[in-house]
Amino acid sequence: MTLSPPKRISTGVPGLDEIVHGGLIPGRSYLVRGDPGTGKTILGINYLTASLDAGETVLFVNLEESESDIRQNAATLGIDLDDVHFLDLSPDSDVFVDDQSYDIFSPSEVEQEPLTRAITERVETIQPDRVFIDPLTKLRHLTSDEYQFRKQVIAFMRYLKEQGATVLVTSENTANSPDDDLQYMTDGTIELKRSERGRTISVPKFRGSSIREGRHSMRIEAGGLAVYPELTTSKSDGEYVAEPIPSGVSEIDELLHGGIERGTVSVISGPTGVGKTTAGTQFMKEAANRGERSIIYMFEESTETFMQRNKSVGIPVEEMMAEGTLSVEEVEPLDHSAMEFARKVRHEVEDNDISIVMIDGLQGYKLSVQSEDNETLVRKLHTLSRYLKSMGVTVILVDEIGTVTGEFRATEAGISYLADTLVFLRHLEISGEMRKAIGVLKKRTSDFERTLREFRITEHGVEVGKPLTGLRGVLSGAPEWVESAPDLDDE
Repeated sequence: MTLSPPKRISTGVPGLDEIVHGGLIPGRSYLVRGDPGTGKTILGINYLTASLDAGETVLFVNLEESESDIRQNAATLGIDLDDVHFLDLSPDSDVFVDDQSYDIFSPSEVEQEPLTRAITERVETIQPDRVFIDPLTKLRHLTSDEYQFRKQVIAFMRYLKEQGATVLVTSENTANSPDDDLQYMTDGTIELKRSERGRTISVPKFRGSSIREGRHSMRIEAGGLAVYPELTTSKSDGEYVAEPIPSGVSEIDELLHGGIERGTVSVISGPTGVGKTTAGTQFMKEAANRGERSIIYMFEESTETFMQRNKSVGIPVEEMMAEGTLSVEEVEPLDHSAMEFARKVRHEVEDNDISIVMIDGLQGYKLSVQSEDNETLVRKLHTLSRYLKSMGVTVILVDEIGTVTGEFRATEAGISYLADTLVFLRHLEISGEMRKAIGVLKKRTSDFERTLREFRITEHGVEVGKPLTGLRGVLSGAPEWVESAPDLDDE
């Protein structure tokens, strides 16, 4: 007998629904934990308002922040709570003004019963489909000891489930009052964190279902929380023919024995001003002639400069953009986490049928994407590249080498292992004149030409010369002719 998967209800945050494979399981309880300011209450608000359009009844039990403050804070995010029922059990000013000290009985003996009665009466009156309690740990102060607290929480959760409600609660985790026990008493745990590297969300526990492991990027914006799950790949994500994609420059295609293969990662490396972006754009120009769509993410250059530069060398970028075969997007410094950027790329690929993605400026990617350590960023770039490859998308990564001349370095960003194809460009000083050369260092999918060729960018576009078979020492930084030097302009 095959059991059908349990029904799911939305958390109110699409990215979080993706992490828990469709949403929460109805009739269960879930704990949201995290330090102050991590977004626990906002998540609860998203959770409650997600079902209002379906006509469900929702209840917000606030034990700390006042109802008016909650409504005002939600309004600043553009969230309307008019249809949300509140049970405001937060302390008011009377607690401070009036003398309400207890000389004979403890607060737990005096306050617990009226609070319990207030909750049960409200639940039975409105019959909520969803309940959000913020924070549940306040009830700890109304019980005499830890045993009684656990007993009361279990009974309370059971009561709400029997009433047909799905319950979301928050906790206050402090050194004097840890919330570890609540993780055992609820069906799932959602953990929020905030650091200098941004906000993250994870789901360490979720009964009755698998989840997407790891820490996922999150931010607070208009409408509440936005969650960006780590990308996952599957061998069956996309179907494509692993055919060579030509550049349209016959000599480059000869170097590559036909071009770069569809669904592979190519790194174009070299020092500043050598023509890396222009070389990559050639493949997009040729793809546009076939009616395919491409996108460039600019981490170090403005769109205006990119368009002017290509116009001056005869590459019709402006026309390609107007026809919809090319998109160019600047990525603002520190505006995205690595997972946000990956999500942006994913939507572009899946929604607009992109065939080539170029990330222009891996050093800029490392600096501009919200601060992460180098190893983490490279790993996330690897994940993004694997996803794009699984979709049959051709990836071009442009990596700038710090030295203009001197000892050869394949890449600066430590990503050469990602490359199925590694094309390098070099500045050369020959007889007191600056020249450029292009070569292929590796190609996993086919053979390639193992010679260097002169590389020029003219007003008519990219021009590549014949193999420089007599030139030695280019990679060591000291090129010299070992035989009678041919005229480099004689083609």
